[in-house]
Amino acid sequence: MDVSQSYREAWEGFWSATSDTPGEAIWDSEPELTSVRDSELLLPYADASLPVVDLGCGNGTQTRYLATCFARAIGVDLSHAAIEHARRADRAGVAEFAQLNLVDGDAVQALHERIGDTNVYMRAVIHQSEPAARPAVAAAVATLIGKRGRAFVTELTPASKTVLQQAAQAPGGPPAKLRRVFEHGLKPASATEEEVPELLLAAGLTTLATGDRALAQTEYLPDGTRIDLPARWFVLAAD
Repeated sequence: MDVSQSYREAWEGFWSATSDTPGEAIWDSEPELTSVRDSELLLPYADASLPVVDLGCGNGTQTRYLATCFARAIGVDLSHAAIEHARRADRAGVAEFAQLNLVDGDAVQALHERIGDTNVYMRAVIHQSEPAARPAVAAAVATLIGKRGRAFVTELTPASKTVLQQAAQAPGGPPAKLRRVFEHGLKPASATEEEVPELLLAAGLTTLATGDRALAQTEYLPDGTRIDLPARWFVLAAD
């Protein structure tokens, strides 16, 4: 299967219109608030001598940090513009970046054949994927980790939609970074509470650990409060 043309264009348009300034994308938080803490949850279960693949890497902020924790780090994203951002930002060449459509099972399998079993890091990809594509995204995680890899997956819960709606109704309308998300037709927090764990289970993944944690954003409310979005995380292995 494939993603729709409108979905592909939405992401290409968003990243094409985004500058190289760190934090311009609302989810482009500093690693200290995201992948540092996430890695602390994943590493007790993972073999760090295996590579890690950052699915939906965007401009590669988290991928570059993951490269300090694992033998090799590869960031992949549907958007060509995002990958170009990531390559420009990685001046030291600590990570690798490539375009990949996660719902293209053949392409995902080809990546697995090239690098072998790998760890996976995926932050907030399923919730904004088109509903028909979500099973394939979960299946991509299972394909890539194989038997030896482990995955860290975190996804927004429906409570995030309430937070975003409240932010959008603030005096003066949505904050600028959130407004850009809406203007490009991106749809955050559209998965149900039960959908994500069911998709992971159906893909042949076993949950080794799970918990709740807010995803820090780079945007603030008029009173200076940072927007934090409720999310649930999973550490996963193959059945």
